Formats: sequence, C-alpha cells, structure tokens
Amino acid sequence: MRAAVIVFPGSNCDRDMVIALRESGADVKTVWHKDAELPQNLDLVAIPGGFSFGDYLRCGAIAAKSPICQAVVAHAKRGGFVLGVCNGFQVLTETGLVPGALMRNAGLKFICKNIILNISTTDSAFTSEYASGADIQLPIAHHEGNYYATDDVILRLNSEDRVAFRYRDNPNGSVDDIAGVLSANRRILGIMPHPERMVDGQIGEIGGQALFRALIGQTLTD
Repeated sequence: MRAAVIVFPGSNCDRDMVIALRESGADVKTVWHKDAELPQNLDLVAIPGGFSFGDYLRCGAIAAKSPICQAVVAHAKRGGFVLGVCNGFQVLTETGLVPGALMRNAGLKFICKNIILNISTTDSAFTSEYASGADIQLPIAHHEGNYYATDDVILRLNSEDRVAFRYRDNPNGSVDDIAGVLSANRRILGIMPHPERMVDGQIGEIGGQALFRALIGQTLTD
C-alpha cells in the first residue's frame, strides 16, 4: 500500500501515523498542507490528529480549505481510501467526506484518557481484521469530540451499517455513542480515538494494530 500523511500547522500525531503505517508495511510519504497535489498512485490518505491552525474558527474548518484538501477530496472521489483521526475526523466532516459534525464535549472539558470501543461493523477495509462485536482499548485526547448528526442521518448510518466504532462508556456526549463513521462507499473512515497510538505492544495496548493490518492489504483498485 502507498500512503500519504497530511501535515498541517498544529498537527501533532503525524509522526505516530507515519510510524503505524510503516510498521504495518506501507510505503508512506508526508505531504504539507500547502501542496496542491498528492503523490502519484496513492491508495490511502491519512489525516492525523492535532490542533490544525490552532483550532481557530472551528476545529478542522481552516484545514479543510487548505490546497491539499482539494486533492484529498479528488482522491476520495476516485475511490481512494481516506482515514481521518481526531482532528482528521473533524477535517473530514468539514470537507463533507463523512456526515455529521464534532462539537464541544458534553462536559466542556478536554478529555485525555484510554477508553473502551466496541467494533460495530467488520464490513470495511478498516475493521475487517477485528472480531465482530469485540471491545478494544484506544486513547482519546480531544475537546471537540462530541459527534452530532441529525436524526435522519443517524438512521441512515445505522441502516447502512456505517457506524464503525461505538463508545462503551460515552465520554463526550456523542449521539448514539458513535466514535467512528464510514462514508457511503465504505472507503473513508472518521474516528475520534487514536488507533495509531496503540500499535506497539512494548509500550502498551495494541487495540489499533488490527486497523492498520486490515488497511495494508487494500489498494485503490480493490
């Protein structure tokens, strides 16, 4: 798999994402937000966590207007895979690549801790290596992780089996306990918890390993 990790001013999980992808076997390049084009023949674009542009205006809103995001949208429309984690999930909602919005946490406080996620579907390139209904541990670190969508969008997500992950003990008030959602073609995932931070058994849990292991076998032509 050929992958690119987008870097914005304020990104702070880009190196973690690069390492997780490389350790899983991907050929990875980093791409600066002012670039207008992505590397050729990419399979996956990953948008990492952090505080792009200082979270000014609205989390992910300024980043979504960066030149590179036009190329990311074009990549997605060609059927390419896209992974947005935390701030990357916020960017995906701002570009319209996944539905919904991320609002301030219900308690109006920044939350940084490990949480338990439930695998809601294994029918995606991101979750196929997990056991259906399994629980995993991943960390969260966000102030605006409260997922919101209208009732009709939630109904559609559920009826189309597009909720990828749910919180076991909802930490931020997200509607329907949603922690990660898929696009209509199932090739784009937005997720608030950080799978890239839990891939190395030497430093802790490995709840994120299966996500990257599943991705490595995917290509744009799949």
